[in-house]
Amino acid sequence: DSLGGIVEVLVKNVPMGLGEPVFDKLDAQLAKAVMSVGAVKGVEIGAGFKAASMLGSENNDAIGQEGFETNNSGGILAGISNGDDIIIRAAAKPIPSIEVEQEPVDLSGNKRKVSIKGRHDVAAIPRINVVLESMTSLVIADLFLRQKAIL
Repeated sequence: DSLGGIVEVLVKNVPMGLGEPVFDKLDAQLAKAVMSVGAVKGVEIGAGFKAASMLGSENNDAIGQEGFETNNSGGILAGISNGDDIIIRAAAKPIPSIEVEQEPVDLSGNKRKVSIKGRHDVAAIPRINVVLESMTSLVIADLFLRQKAIL
C-alpha cells in the first residue's frame, strides 16, 4: 500500500515587503506553486486551517517591542511578507500505483481486478520535500526580481 503525509517548508530571512496586496499576494503565489506539485491536495500557511477555529484575539499576531509576538499569519500579512519566517504546510495524497488488488470499473461498466506490479514508492514525501522547497524558492526569487524592476 502507500502513504500520504504533510510536508512543512520554512523560509527564513525573507525581508518585509515582498508581494502585492491584491492580485499577486505572496500567499496566493505560494499556494499556486505548492498546489501545482503532483500529489499535493492541500496547502496552509501559518496557523492555516487551525485559524478557522480560533478567535480573532487568539489569531492576531500582536506587535511587541521586538516585532510580532506570534506568527499565526505564517510571515505574510495582507499578501505581503512581514519579516517573520514564512511557514507553509502541504498535504500530499498517497501514491495511487499500488500492488494491493483493487476493483475499478472498465469502460463497459464491468468490475476488473487490477494490481500494479513493479517497484513503487511507498510515499511521495521524500521527493516532494525538495520540489516544494524549489517551488517556494522560485516564487520568492520572482518577487525579488519584480520588486527590483519596479524600484
